[in-house]
Amino acid sequence: MPTKKSAIKKSAKKSATPPSKKWSAEVDTDSTHPDQGLFLKSPRTIANALATKKVSPKGPASGMRMLNFYINRAGKNLSKERLAKLEEAKQLLSGKIEKQKSEPESKPSTKKSSSKS
Repeated sequence: MPTKKSAIKKSAKKSATPPSKKWSAEVDTDSTHPDQGLFLKSPRTIANALATKKVSPKGPASGMRMLNFYINRAGKNLSKERLAKLEEAKQLLSGKIEKQKSEPESKPSTKKSSSKS
């Protein structure tokens, strides 16, 4: 029979981090706002939406992180078909990211035009 002291230590450990509570359940961000049910749509729709400034203000790479987070968070609850569609969306989004990287960045002109009359 365990002593009271060891029983207290074990219960204290369990209550500190319950096994059903995940850190990712508490993730809340104000910088991204994907539409409700976005990840249930077609791969092309998902990739296009995650590449927009409205959903991913920091660019498509931010959208890729959201998609990966969703896939990892859903875990075993995703069907094979749904996972395949989400992986296809990742491929499409990856293409958009590569395309964005290959485009030369347009820098704003630093010259000031002087208009003397």
